[in-house]
Amino acid sequence: MNPLPPLAAADLADAQWRKAKASGTNGNGCMELANVGDLVVLRDSKNPEGPVQVYSRYELACFLDGAKAGEFDDMA
Repeated sequence: MNPLPPLAAADLADAQWRKAKASGTNGNGCMELANVGDLVVLRDSKNPEGPVQVYSRYELACFLDGAKAGEFDDMA
């Protein structure tokens, strides 16, 4: 497997960040996701200038499939 390419702050300048509607506005924050080319990046909404995690679309699809199947329900 090839490592994912590194991203610079400039790569994220035009990112359209989205978070789950369930996160609300209570100030607790949530994860936000954005598409950057063929990658998906995640960040903490409470720290938008902080680090991001980078995943391929395939990796995110595998995680979402597991989440939808309840594989991580014990973690929430």
